[in-house]
Amino acid sequence: MELTAMLKRIDETKKRIEERRPLAPEEVKQLDAYFRVGLTYSSNALEGNSLTIVETKVLLEDGLTVGGKPIRDCYEATGHAKAYDFMLTVARSNPFDFSEEMILTLHKLFYQGIDAKNAGVYRNVDVPALMTGLVDKLNAEWNQIHPIKLAAFAHRKFVDIHPFADGNGRTARLLMNLILINRGYQIVSIPPILRPEYISALQMAQRENNPSDEDFNMLMAECEFEAQKEFCRMFHIEMPNLSG
Repeated sequence: MELTAMLKRIDETKKRIEERRPLAPEEVKQLDAYFRVGLTYSSNALEGNSLTIVETKVLLEDGLTVGGKPIRDCYEATGHAKAYDFMLTVARSNPFDFSEEMILTLHKLFYQGIDAKNAGVYRNVDVPALMTGLVDKLNAEWNQIHPIKLAAFAHRKFVDIHPFADGNGRTARLLMNLILINRGYQIVSIPPILRPEYISALQMAQRENNPSDEDFNMLMAECEFEAQKEFCRMFHIEMPNLSG
């Protein structure tokens, strides 16, 4: 399926989901908690974190550390969960203000327990200008291109800039989801099993000769559609019948 067709399918499914909204407060709470564990696990696992999804759940919901696991892995999970909570709050704020401060706070919350000195701090003098340019670009394109393509671009460009000493991939995925949630889409978790495809798509977008965002955009769209299907299963929503 081509990207245009996939985006059409996603937007039709989004309409069906919106018919089920607004969710009850308890439903929102349960959904947020579910994806808090899922996104924290998957995003950390992509970077080599050893916690399983069950161990992540126990740590985040019960506050129990896992014996035999590196303490850094636990800090990565608790820090990511704090950044996730902030991401949801900002994404749902009205009025919404997209800014560098938002990005710096996401990283600081995630990285504070690992390296407080470098949490929310750019790594060199060239980065601030590049990040200002990225934020300006995203604000300029906010209503000009499809939100999924915008979110994928934000992720990819953020990784290109690599503004922090560590934690760039996880911050990029939080940033991407912040945009998606603000625009009414579902939280995207990239399954660790898709890590080779994820890295390959990023590398294709970053290569010096004939770079292309096509594979990366498509992978993010596919992950969004999977998240929509999961939402529909959870809330017993009939998926739209679309051909192609």
